[in-house]
Amino acid sequence: MVPGRVLAPASDTGWAPARPGWDRAEIAFAVGAFVLLCIAVLTAAPFLVEPDDWAYRASIVAMTQGHFLTLTTAQAHALGTQLAVGHWGRPGLAPPPIPQWVQLTGGRWISEKDPGYPFLAAPFQALGIIRLAPLFYAGLGCLGLFFGARRWLGRFGGAAAVGLFCSSGAALLFAWRDYMPTFTDASLIAAGTGALVWAVLAADAATRWRTAAGLAGFAALEAAVFVRYTDAVVLFCAVVAVLVAWRLRMIPASAPGWWLGSVVVAGAGIATFDDVVYGGPLKSGYRPGEITFSLGAIPPNLRLMPAHLISAMPMLVLGAAALAWIIARQLSWSRAGGERAAFARRDLAVGLALAASWCGVWGLYAAYTWTAQPGASTLQVARFYVPATGAIALLGAWLVVRVPARASLAAVATAAVVLVMFGLGMWSFSAMRGQPRGGTHHGGGVEQVIGEGAGPRGSPGVRHAIADRGTARSLPASYKV
Repeated sequence: MVPGRVLAPASDTGWAPARPGWDRAEIAFAVGAFVLLCIAVLTAAPFLVEPDDWAYRASIVAMTQGHFLTLTTAQAHALGTQLAVGHWGRPGLAPPPIPQWVQLTGGRWISEKDPGYPFLAAPFQALGIIRLAPLFYAGLGCLGLFFGARRWLGRFGGAAAVGLFCSSGAALLFAWRDYMPTFTDASLIAAGTGALVWAVLAADAATRWRTAAGLAGFAALEAAVFVRYTDAVVLFCAVVAVLVAWRLRMIPASAPGWWLGSVVVAGAGIATFDDVVYGGPLKSGYRPGEITFSLGAIPPNLRLMPAHLISAMPMLVLGAAALAWIIARQLSWSRAGGERAAFARRDLAVGLALAASWCGVWGLYAAYTWTAQPGASTLQVARFYVPATGAIALLGAWLVVRVPARASLAAVATAAVVLVMFGLGMWSFSAMRGQPRGGTHHGGGVEQVIGEGAGPRGSPGVRHAIADRGTARSLPASYKV
């Protein structure tokens, strides 16, 4: 050791001497966490929970039949009959329009939902393995988190991040809801975030590998935006973080051109799609005024949402504690200087970038007027906050791995925390599946009333009133895999 030089321990530097036994244990633990997620999801009987599930399912099935964008009225009614929507194909009753589908100005029909997920899920539907669609993208998310967290935090960082990502009730619920895009876009964001963390911090890697990893990360974030347009908040935070890293000379000088160029191309592609399908580059399938955000919704959301979010994603407590600890440690270690101060600054930079992504998503939906109404269940309102799961998992992993002084203690802490989180997650998963919900189910006394005089998108003619007088867990034969 150089006299007078203060070296940070391995747990602080993010690096540790090579020990193949520990490395294999970490990989096995991360794989085990993902396998446990898959087992929990696949052993729970599937059913369509809300009208959203039916809307996405119709889009996915239509895509497997060669209808990639819109349907004529006759095709929409035929699809509704095939999928047993509305009056369940009873003789003499014409099927109504599919829930949450709208009629465009030209008379054709399309789901009001953002169009990206059907493109990602249709291959799985065509192969008859739709239940594996969210799990496939979850696997990509776990890979990104593993390599990003291990580069940032060192040994057991990857295992902790993957374990926290897979263990929440929200992750289990939306990985189980195979026709919903919620866990898919969250997984794409996790994959992209982990890849960017690796690309920024891998100073010893070749420039081409760092550039390729960052490009893959941005591609994942851009796909998430196509799935859910509000994920543009995360993409914006990533762009800002990359520009800051470039100014600080933390990344190769040529990398931002490739990365930000892909953002421009993706943005132009989505705008062109919207212009062709919806009649404008900034338009979507939602009618004007249907999705609204207001500063007045923030106070009621701050009262109502914390209980839902802690129930669905208890690891948020770990993430918040980690961020506070990172800031406090920077303030303490910056006075000492040396390598400890340098590593504290690195942790602060990564932590703030992750916090910006987290707060961007949650801050946006804190102003969402629909969730500000009392009486909604966790199942209904938690999904808007799930895209931040990857960032929260990375921050929570920092707390689990950095606080213990030795690798053996970090291993024990990782195992203990993840097992506790899985226990809470399984309880939350079971509780949310039993919560009241509005939707269209097979049987069970559920009515769907469709307003008459359906007109173009934006007109009041397309109306859906859902009255749920019972919950049925059986499915039409066409749904079962």
